[in-house]
Amino acid sequence: MASVTIRNLDDDVVAKLKARAKAHKRSLEAELRQILTNTAAASSAVNLRELANRIAAMTPDVPQTDSTELLRELRDQR
Repeated sequence: MASVTIRNLDDDVVAKLKARAKAHKRSLEAELRQILTNTAAASSAVNLRELANRIAAMTPDVPQTDSTELLRELRDQR
């Protein structure tokens, strides 16, 4: 496994990460490992636009309404 060194981190950032690690009952190193693992996994997740296009393609004969229009309509109903 590889090792990574991060220098010049702000003390406030480290304090927040330590608090987060404590809340999750992990060491700071384990917490950072989890954060990096989750971030790397998320970056390789399916592109949301691509997913939306695939879903829309399942119903090609149904007109697709822009979500902005739907949100405006809901807002105006209030």
